[in-house]
Amino acid sequence: MKYSLSILIAFFTLSLFAQQQKEARVVLDRTAAAFEKAGGVTADFHIKVSSKGRRQGDSQGVIQLKGEKFVLTTPDVTTWFDGQTQWSYLSASDEVNVSTPTPAELQSINPYALLYLYKKGFSYKLGSTKLWRGKPVYEVILDAANKNQELSHVVLFVAKDSYQPLSIHVETRDKMRSEITITGYQTGLKYADTLFVFNRKQYPNVEIIDLR
Repeated sequence: MKYSLSILIAFFTLSLFAQQQKEARVVLDRTAAAFEKAGGVTADFHIKVSSKGRRQGDSQGVIQLKGEKFVLTTPDVTTWFDGQTQWSYLSASDEVNVSTPTPAELQSINPYALLYLYKKGFSYKLGSTKLWRGKPVYEVILDAANKNQELSHVVLFVAKDSYQPLSIHVETRDKMRSEITITGYQTGLKYADTLFVFNRKQYPNVEIIDLR
């Protein structure tokens, strides 16, 4: 009798987990689809960074996106990515680093790349949070399947009415936490591909460092 009860409990637990995964997958698929259908996007954001529970700093920025291409502007750095090549302009040193970023590097720069983590290497489930700053949301929790992966834990708060990400919380293996809050969001914008390529004419005196 005890054996049968244990089997039933295990079956119920697995069934509940499978249902949670299915529901989370639907939210993630719809969130990714909404972003892809949005066309050109501009998002204003605020980011808070902490390490092992200690606040490291705050920053604000703007990101313009068109599919996987983006321009990210913060007070210290402007980054362009055209789908293959990345240019990072550091205003303090007046130099541009040119590189071919890895998927992991793109995830650390472009918060919207995190929307696709669930497609490879992460498990996912719905959390219990129903409201975020007064707005009805889905809370989706993602955990890395590979314990050696740099990103270990991601939480997405997604608006129920639009499937727009409202906040993204990221934790790395070494306990570095970033909380990204979207403070402004526009869709349907028309962006030329040239927007996502560094324009040397606008920075005639900059030093270019090719890291490729």
